[in-house]
Amino acid sequence: MSIQRATEILDRLIAFPTISRASNLDLIHFVRDFLARLGIAADIVHNQEGTKANIYATLGPAEVAGVLLSGHTDVVPTEGQAWSNDPFRMAQRGELLYGRGTADMKGFIACVLVLFEEYAARSFSRPLHLAFSYDEEIGCVGVRRLIDLLANRSYRPSMCVIGEPTSMQTVVAHKGKVAGRINCTGRECHSSHAPEGLNAIHLATDMVGTLRALQDELLASGARDPDFTVPFTTVHVGMINGGTALNIVPNHCSVDFEIRNIPTDNAQPLLDRLAERAMELTSHAQSRFRDTGVALEIVNAYPGLDTQPDAAVVREIQKHTNGGKLGKIAFGTEGGLFHERLGIPTVVCGPGDIRQAHQPDEFISLDQMTQCMSMLRRLADDLAA
Repeated sequence: MSIQRATEILDRLIAFPTISRASNLDLIHFVRDFLARLGIAADIVHNQEGTKANIYATLGPAEVAGVLLSGHTDVVPTEGQAWSNDPFRMAQRGELLYGRGTADMKGFIACVLVLFEEYAARSFSRPLHLAFSYDEEIGCVGVRRLIDLLANRSYRPSMCVIGEPTSMQTVVAHKGKVAGRINCTGRECHSSHAPEGLNAIHLATDMVGTLRALQDELLASGARDPDFTVPFTTVHVGMINGGTALNIVPNHCSVDFEIRNIPTDNAQPLLDRLAERAMELTSHAQSRFRDTGVALEIVNAYPGLDTQPDAAVVREIQKHTNGGKLGKIAFGTEGGLFHERLGIPTVVCGPGDIRQAHQPDEFISLDQMTQCMSMLRRLADDLAA
């Protein structure tokens, strides 16, 4: 019955179109009311505008360190994707459940809610906590407000499980990420007199060249971790925007880039190299025109995760998932923030395959949901008095 119940709840969760650009409050209020019917109070932590929120709740004694089950409520857009059905109406075909967010990661959230429902009347020696966040998909943004709340409390969870889709493999590490923007300011003029101006796109291409050189160095001699699919830190240019017309020397160009660093490799030296190059180009540009040059902006960043294989949280989750090889993943999660800012040892372990995430006809299998429920029940039994 629990999988049928989890499927029913997942159906409700999918119906909330919690794309990151939209509000998630309807879903958060659904979870709040769901918990209230079980006699469980919840903390709601809103964004500054009051349009989105995190939710945090505890099952068991609040003054004792327990296990945090964490997930994000936002999903990526569906525009331009060829879906076989309405992405916000769950469809079951055989053993697969289709819909936006089934794998990433409302399937896990549904399982956690079923667990709280099943165990609401039980006594616990150590508590279970749940934390569901907003705006994870745009850089682990929303959970930071929840972390600020927990940082000011006299107690906090002793370990954390991030339920991102890992096919129920216990993951102990992921890369960190820095999202940056290079803003290049030149001096416009008519293109027939191009040497009289300063081409911002040329400044941008100089910076792109520096980024490519850094990536070549990382590929040739950067730090390595063979357990990652891409075993070194990567640098990537994702967007370039500049110019207004072919016959105008452009006065502005921006370059959006990212660094995805293995957790043992600090991204700051790479940023320092970029800043040095930006200063060189700015000095040369301003020898010709004031208020020109290159500025480096950090748009968003989150840390990597690197949990030791013998950590208590690893042993705990491995025990309840029947072991298996520990994993390391290239995509980021909120786990690095929980560990870095709160000191909570963290693993990533959840139902579904990351290859399904962000795709049209995203799905999760009933078998993965069943495995997740089994793991959560074993964990709850361990914590029960």
